[in-house]
Order: sequence, then structure tokens, then C-alpha cells
Amino acid sequence: MSRGRVLVAMSGGVDSSVAAWLLQREGYECLGATMRLAPNEDDRPGERTCCSVDDVADAREACWRLGIRHYVFDYTGQFAHDVIDPFVAAYEAGETPNPCVWCNRRLKFGALLDRALELGCDWLATGHYARVEKTGAERNDDAAPGSSDPTYRLLKGIDATKDQSYFLYGLTQARLAHVLFPLGGLVKATQVRRIAEEAGLAVAHKRDSEGICFVPDGDHQRFIEERTGRETPDGDILDTEGNVLGRHHGALRYTLGQRKGLGVASTRPLYVCDVDVRANTVTLGDDQLLMHRELVARDWSWIAGEPPAPGTFAATAKVRYHQPDQPCHVTPLSDGTVRIAFDAPQRAITPGQAVVTYQGPRLLGGGTISLVGKA
Repeated sequence: MSRGRVLVAMSGGVDSSVAAWLLQREGYECLGATMRLAPNEDDRPGERTCCSVDDVADAREACWRLGIRHYVFDYTGQFAHDVIDPFVAAYEAGETPNPCVWCNRRLKFGALLDRALELGCDWLATGHYARVEKTGAERNDDAAPGSSDPTYRLLKGIDATKDQSYFLYGLTQARLAHVLFPLGGLVKATQVRRIAEEAGLAVAHKRDSEGICFVPDGDHQRFIEERTGRETPDGDILDTEGNVLGRHHGALRYTLGQRKGLGVASTRPLYVCDVDVRANTVTLGDDQLLMHRELVARDWSWIAGEPPAPGTFAATAKVRYHQPDQPCHVTPLSDGTVRIAFDAPQRAITPGQAVVTYQGPRLLGGGTISLVGKA
């Protein structure tokens, strides 16, 4: 007897293929779906991206081997509107955006989950390394005493090197009720690839996609120039006193904390401390200028729908994907933003990036960094 019907998001990689195989073995009726996010002419053979023509073929082959139906859904228009256009606008406003967060919220667990329900599926499953836990199941309670306890909790994946909960803070209780993460309790290097081999999946040793899927070469400035039809002008590279140290060939090529490729000779290490897109300047300085204790984040989303405790509470947070959790205190503000004060200064907190908060393995919520305070 089937345990229910699942639409599995099939990217053509090993993770989603193993997710489908595991669910099928557990008795679920599975359908495979690949999201088409870019037109064919945007594919660049040989580059490590996702959602390419080759990836669609790999997903189809995996579904054929598993004996499940495979769909390809075209979301190119919505992807451009909800992910690419905001990405360009953020860079042009002087921020460094995180488009993977938008894609997960608006496409994978937005449009695709809606499509799954329309097809009569009970769940959408993906190959993300994260876990969903329903309240009342046997568990360790890592929340602070008196904290709210939602129906569904989003937890880190067991594999600390692959945990992807950072990108999933936009999921709501209504969405989590229809989400499955079959890989959340597995380790990729020692378990997931072995399962793929044993299942005879051709993608068992396929390389992981890296970076931003629609900017596979990492050249954000080139992509934005091609997208907008406007060349980024040259400008001044300054020191913290406003003295001109050299010229840059586009401020969008620089990120906070960058040390290499600055194009400036110096007797001491210099780092990018500020990128002012409006003034078209890049400012270099000492590493200590990058250290800050506080930030304010906008567009905040709580997994439970509300903060876990009234007022200020202790938690951990991270301001980039691979950063270890950092102790902090979190204060929800009356305008819907959230202030985070770290116990120790953090390096290169970058406006536009995501900040995510946790208590133990439980993800509390996250938002977009808008303001950064001094150490």
C-alpha cells in the first residue's frame, strides 16, 4: 500500500536521484519533476551549473531507471522575474544578494510545491540536506524554555558539511506540512553516493553544481552588463582617507573582505572595506575595519510564524553559508526587522546576504542583512 504520492524535484544530480530512490523504497508513489529555469540558448556546455539541458537528460534517465514518470516544467519567466531581476537590482543598489534563498522560497517551495498539490501529490521532496520534524514526535528539545513550539520544525541536516538549512528559512508552516527531505539524516560522502552506486544510478559520481546557476563563471559584472545592456564604468579605488590608490574597471567586481585581485600595490595587506556603487568607488583598508558586532535584517521570516520568545533572546546565527554558528542575542523590532548582536565581532557582514538564526539544530528564521553596526 502506498504511503502517499510525492513529486520529487529532480535536478539531474546525485542528491535528488537518491532522494527519489529512497522514497520509492519506503513505499511512496513518486513522480519526478525538473524545473526549466533558463532558455536553451543560455546553457553553456561544460560549465558546472544546474538546470541545463544535460541536467534535464540526467534527471530523465534517473526517472527511467526508477520506473517513474518524469515532467519538465517551464518556469523561465517566473525565474527571471523573481530571481534574476531582483539579483541585478540588488547589485545595482550596492548589495550582494543571495538568489538561492529566493529560488527556494518562490520557485522550489513556491511554484513547484503548488504544482505538486495540483497534481494530487501529498508532498514535494527535494535533495536538500535538512530535516523536518513534526511536534509530538520523539525528539530532543533544543528550544529555550517557554519558547513557541510550531507544528513543524526545520532542523539542520546531519551532514554538517552539506547542511542547507541556511537557504530554507523562508519556508512556512503551511509549506513544511507538504515537504520531505529524504537526505536530511544521511552523510553525502559516505552514504548518499554509495546508495547511488548500489542503485545503479548513472549520476553516482556526477560533480556537484557550484556557485550561482545562472552565473556559472562567477562573473557577476559581465552577467549584469549583458542583462541590462549597460557597461559598468571605471572608477576610483580609495583608501579610508579618500586618497586615490588606483582605478577599478567596475565596482561590481569587488566584494567586502576581498584581498586578491585589487590591482593596487601596497606594502601592507589591504582589503575591500566598502563598495559604493552610487559613487562608483571601492575603498580599501585594514582587516580590522571589516569587524562588526551588530546588524539589522529586513524581510524576516520565522519558521514558527513568530519569534521563539518575547523580547531579546539568546541564539546562534551565521551571515554566510559555510560560517560556523556564532553566539548572539536576537531582538525582533516593532517595524518587523530584527537586530542581531553577536557576542564577538564578525568579519565582512555584507548587506544583501542572508542571516539565519538557530537554537541548537533548530532553524528559527532568517532575513536579509540591511544595516551593519560598528564593532
